[in-house]
Amino acid sequence: MDSSEPQTGDLPIEMIDDDDMPELIETDPSKGLPSLIEQNLPKANEAAVEFTQVGKRKRRSEGKRNAVEDVEMADGESAEPIREKRARGTKAEVRKIAVPPHRYSPLKDNWVKIFTPIVKQLHLQIRFNLKSRNVEIRNSPDSDDLTNLQKAADFVRAFVLGFDVDDALALVRLDHLFLESFEINDVKPLKGDHLSRAIGRIAGKDGRTKFTIENITKTRIVLADSKIHLLGAYQNIKIARNAISSLIMGKCF
Repeated sequence: MDSSEPQTGDLPIEMIDDDDMPELIETDPSKGLPSLIEQNLPKANEAAVEFTQVGKRKRRSEGKRNAVEDVEMADGESAEPIREKRARGTKAEVRKIAVPPHRYSPLKDNWVKIFTPIVKQLHLQIRFNLKSRNVEIRNSPDSDDLTNLQKAADFVRAFVLGFDVDDALALVRLDHLFLESFEINDVKPLKGDHLSRAIGRIAGKDGRTKFTIENITKTRIVLADSKIHLLGAYQNIKIARNAISSLIMGKCF
C-alpha cells in the first residue's frame, strides 16, 4: 500500500465531522472511551438509534411537563384562597389612637357623643382597649371605604388632643378641615420665664387673644403647655399660625 494515500484511521481531529461524535449523555464513564468502530457505524443505524433516543426524551419531557402542570395547578389552587384572605384583610384595616391619662375621664364622659357618629354615619366599628389604652377603629363588613376610617381617626385624635367634641365632629362632616400641631420651640427656642410669657401672650388675658384669633381665622386652637394644636381649613390654619408665630416672637399687631 502506498504510504502517500491517507488512511481513515489516520485522519486528523479537525477533519472529523461533529455529527459523527458520540453523544456524551449515553456514554458511561466507567467503561472508558467508545471505540472508533462505533463512531463509523452506517447512517441508517445512527438514524434508528437517534430515533429511539429522541422518543425516550420526548416521553421523559412529556412526563416532566405533566408534572410541572400538576404542580402549577396545585399552586394555583392554593393561591386562590390566599388572594381571598388578602382581599378580606383590607376591609379589616384598623386605626389606633393612643389616649393619654389626663384624657381618660373626658373620653368616658363623652363616649356616647364619639361613638354615635362613627357607628351610624361612618358605619365603622370602635372600641376602647383597656390593656393598651388605645381607641381602636376598624372597617365594618358593610364598608370598605378608607376615607371614612381616616375621618374617624382624625375625629378621635382631635378630641384626644383637647378639642371639644362638637368642634372635632366637624372633621367628620366636612372634607376640607385638617389638624396641625407644632411647638413654640419650633418658632423660637425659649426656656423658663421666656417660654411662660410666650404662652401668656398667645392666650391673652382671660383667653381673649386666643379667642380673637379663633374668631377671625375661623379655626380652633388648643394650648397644651408648649404645644399648639390647630383645627380648621388649610388657609385659615396658615393665617392662625402666622399670628401665633408673631406673638411668640414678641411682635405686636
